[in-house]
Parts: sequence; structure tokens; C-alpha cells
Amino acid sequence: MQVRQPQNEDEQVPAVQLNMLDSRGFEDVVSRYLPVLYRRAYRYVGDPHDAEDAVQDALLSAYKHLDQFKATAKLTTWLTTIVTNSALTQLRRRPRNAHVSLDEQLGPEQEYSLSDTLADVRPNAEDQLATSESRGFLMRFVSELSPSLQQSVRLRYLDGLSINEAARILEVSVSTMKSRLWRARTLLKQMMREV
Repeated sequence: MQVRQPQNEDEQVPAVQLNMLDSRGFEDVVSRYLPVLYRRAYRYVGDPHDAEDAVQDALLSAYKHLDQFKATAKLTTWLTTIVTNSALTQLRRRPRNAHVSLDEQLGPEQEYSLSDTLADVRPNAEDQLATSESRGFLMRFVSELSPSLQQSVRLRYLDGLSINEAARILEVSVSTMKSRLWRARTLLKQMMREV
């Protein structure tokens, strides 16, 4: 099929005239719009092969349903709609997520796989020990705070409540709750520096 640029994109071919066209006549009419239809399909699918398939499926469907074309619409509008629907169908046929094996080699010359390039985000033993020791010191220091500051710290940081929720439970204002937390953090920083 040779591609010719459309001379007049607004050209309308009446349905009666299209119904009387043989396959060669339909090919001539469609070939004028083929670049426009291809670009439309490519915008949706983003792959040249899938765009070609979408246009081919759309043109086949248009030829089969030529009797449904209404002369009230432009031929380009009718064909563009069919191509758009065909491109969307192509997208639906694609797998949603590409699956890549983590053990598959990245390239033929490369001797490592994707899993080899991923960083291990788990903490090492030294970090876990330091965190454990710090947490132990912190919990001991929290127990040395006044009861009101202890309650505030436990509700906010250990139980994960918001400042508003913690204030409501302790039956204090939000500003009082913020003040208690500030005092508790300041005291805990001082205690941690002494360690």
C-alpha cells in the first residue's frame, strides 16, 4: 500500500459512494490518511510495530463495516475513531507489568545479575547492636523523667499518637503537650550526651 499525504483532510466521501467502491478505491481513499492514522496509533501505543498492527486492524475493521459509515461525519473522524479504539485494544493486550528475573544476567558479556547490583538495606550486626544499646539508654532515661513528661513521650513517640490525640488523652491543651515534648526532648538529649 503506497502512502500519499492527504490533500484535504476535511474531504468527505458520501457513504453511498464508499459503499460502491471496490477494494482498490477504498485503498486509495485510506492511503491518503495513512500517515495521520499511523501517528495517532503511535501516540497511544508508543511502539512502531504495535502502531502498525493497530492501524492494520482498524483498516480491516473499517472495510468490513463500511456500510456503517454515516455521511454526517468526516471520513477522517470515523477512521481516526476506529484507529484509536484499535490502539487502545493493543494496549489492553499488553501485560501490565514486565517481569524481570533478579537472577537473569544483565547482558551477554556481564557476569552479574540484577540482584548483584541491588544494595543490601538490612542493618549490619554492628548497627543493630548500636541501635539496641541506644534504645536501652533512651528507655532508661525516659523512666527518669517526671511522670507527666514520661506519659507525653510514651503516647507521642512510643505509641505513635498525634500531638492532638495525646493531648486529648492526657486532658491538656495542645500547646501544653508541645511544651512537655520539647522539655522531654531537651532533657533526653542532655542525658544522651553524658553517656
